[in-house]
Amino acid sequence: MNRLAALLIALAVPLGGCGLRPVYSGGSHGAVAQTIGHIEVAPIEGKAGWLVHNALVDRLEPMAGGKSGGPTYRLVVALNDRITGFGVRLDNTVTRERRILRARYQLFDGPTGALVMDKTAGVDAGLDVAQSEYATVAAENTALERLAESIADQIIAQMAQHASATQVPPTVPTVRAAPPPAP
Repeated sequence: MNRLAALLIALAVPLGGCGLRPVYSGGSHGAVAQTIGHIEVAPIEGKAGWLVHNALVDRLEPMAGGKSGGPTYRLVVALNDRITGFGVRLDNTVTRERRILRARYQLFDGPTGALVMDKTAGVDAGLDVAQSEYATVAAENTALERLAESIADQIIAQMAQHASATQVPPTVPTVRAAPPPAP
């Protein structure tokens, strides 16, 4: 048992200084949660925009944690939603579609209006075109709902990564292994 404990300690020592740290370190009081918890999402046009807006708000509200003081950032999102048919039969009917949702989003500092981030996110989904038009429309709508969730996840992850990268990293104490005892 002592050998196992010594091995685990020996393996943990070099990992202390590897530079990896959790994005959400500090919990609700950490820099990432403080930044993301103070973002206002501007309205986004269209059905896809409504879905993405709601998905973003659902992800941002828990991080706000009832904080007062209002938003300090404003998120503006522009979407491009496209459906392309690419499986074509001899009679020119489409058998397969691809729904592509792309987002360009910009994060602005609330008080100054300065641009903090300007990035893009994108996802796509393949769909089978059914004989029933109702089934095809239902599949397209379901795909759009899933794509909106994925876009929101990408945006939140990229904003968290940006907030984490711009914070000052905490100092990690260097742990040195004790020299082996002299014989």
